[in-house]
Amino acid sequence: MTTSPAHQRRLEGKVAVITGGASGIGESTAKLFVRYGARVVIADIQDDKGRALCDLLGTADACYVHCDVTDESDMRNAVDTAVASYGKLDIMFSNAGTLREFGKGLTNSDKAEFERVMAVNVVGAFLATKHAARVMTPARRGSIVITGSTASALGGVVPHSYVCSKHAVVGLMKSAAAELGVHGVRVNCVSPHGVMTPLLIGVVGMDEAATEAFLEGSTNLKGVKPTGEDVAEAVAYLGGDESRYVSGVNLMVDGGYSVTKGMSFK
Repeated sequence: MTTSPAHQRRLEGKVAVITGGASGIGESTAKLFVRYGARVVIADIQDDKGRALCDLLGTADACYVHCDVTDESDMRNAVDTAVASYGKLDIMFSNAGTLREFGKGLTNSDKAEFERVMAVNVVGAFLATKHAARVMTPARRGSIVITGSTASALGGVVPHSYVCSKHAVVGLMKSAAAELGVHGVRVNCVSPHGVMTPLLIGVVGMDEAATEAFLEGSTNLKGVKPTGEDVAEAVAYLGGDESRYVSGVNLMVDGGYSVTKGMSFK
């Protein structure tokens, strides 16, 4: 299928902040957004990777800011950088997240570990949403997209801290969508299942080939190998004008995993 020139530049003129934008799904999204005509602020704590990505994308289209999403001053600065550099903010992709090690039952879970996951995944999403709304509300336009997970709809797949955090961000999304809709601002979640990222490989504790085999065995939709760009395409849809009447949605990008709960039908 040939992609039309209009589709190739579907985010022309848009300005986006991408938290956790230096690697994984965030990196894939930054690359896709620039290809679609957007300018991006990559907000991350991985300074070397973030700057290298901006160099690759071109300094006219991308800039980097150090941003610990649990620090409100950092999150405020990321949004202010977008406005100062490019004049506005159209899309906030609140993507930064963390996932701790597998294998711990509830009674062996560590309180400090639980709080750290909640801080990055939930407080980070709250601050990103808050400061995006700060500039989007007066402009009466904008799209906020938060990274969820199949763990936002299921339990028992990943550690309790991660499941709790992803259920929480869906609640945040719904609450924010209800408030901000009257100001012309849309809020949605994009919820992938397993995608090959450095974070997942590190947490699962297997090499890349073994992790890929593990993910392939847990998917329902066969014949498709999910990538970060598959998620990025969903974010581009939710961030762009093609979804102008879509708000309050938790979009599953999981090949049907959440409706089958991992069961295999042959």
